[in-house]
Amino acid sequence: MKSFREKYLRPCRCWTDILPVAAILIFLISILGTVFTIPIALITQMARITRAITGNKDVASFMMMYFDTIGIWAAGLLFMWVYKRNRPMLKAIKYDGRGNSAKAALTGAAIGFGMNGLCILLSVLMGDIKLTFGSFNLINLLLFLVFVCIQSGSEELLLRVYLFQKLRRRYRHPAVAIIGNAVIFSALHALNPGFNFGGALQIVLVGLLFSLFVYYYGSFYAAVMAHTAWNFTQSILFGLPNSGVVSAYSLFRLDAASARNGFFYNVGFGVEGSPGASIVIGLMCVIVFVLGRKKKSGEYADLWADAEAEAVAAAMTAINDPVADSNQ
Repeated sequence: MKSFREKYLRPCRCWTDILPVAAILIFLISILGTVFTIPIALITQMARITRAITGNKDVASFMMMYFDTIGIWAAGLLFMWVYKRNRPMLKAIKYDGRGNSAKAALTGAAIGFGMNGLCILLSVLMGDIKLTFGSFNLINLLLFLVFVCIQSGSEELLLRVYLFQKLRRRYRHPAVAIIGNAVIFSALHALNPGFNFGGALQIVLVGLLFSLFVYYYGSFYAAVMAHTAWNFTQSILFGLPNSGVVSAYSLFRLDAASARNGFFYNVGFGVEGSPGASIVIGLMCVIVFVLGRKKKSGEYADLWADAEAEAVAAAMTAINDPVADSNQ
């Protein structure tokens, strides 16, 4: 009979792959990312550029809130590259023409826009929110799209690549990586304005959805673009709170005074805090899960298969030739 370790843990694991430890590393990388952002912002002079382009200090400052997460990209990639045992993680973000492709990115964007747009439409039809046209500024929209992608992508890099792969390296059952990073993803939003149980549940569900993109389709690109499209649609196109924060610029504006809690809208947290949004995202999770289960291959790619095989071979060598092993 297999021991607990043999049954549930992989021999190529590291102690830093333990869920609580890996979660702490995510937090530390985020802090390091804020440090890295300072020289990046100074070198690019992005704050000055956005003010010059937009002509509005408040809009430029809100853009920079998204841009300032670029340091997380630098810190996350550094952690993956510097530590040799982490380098297989880089394969998860590499273009491969299949899971990571332009088609996958567009599919993810369509899913993110479709889910959020549907929730907003139903909120309007139910009379829970009223939207009025704000202003159309193509430059603002394009800049926000790029910067929102930077911010959304930074979260996906940390959660659906770094944390996901660390948990896959340690635990045999993929549910630990899929569910574990979704729960941590929700916890990272706990300090957002208006955070509530509905918001926590919805963020867990969306974390599950993005994890399923990665597990079954190897699509970091789909996860990034679905995340980007959700945030961009909600905050920049329709001016609704994004995790409780309202954008300084949006194509449409919310009449906040008349907004009320409804099945698809929460006054404090926006669409994300509503039971309707959780149902929509939950249904999408089911669809992706069912389609993924129909794939004969199951997991798109096990980045740690070679490392596990090497660890098993080393263990067998140690058992069969303990003298040789002790001399190494």
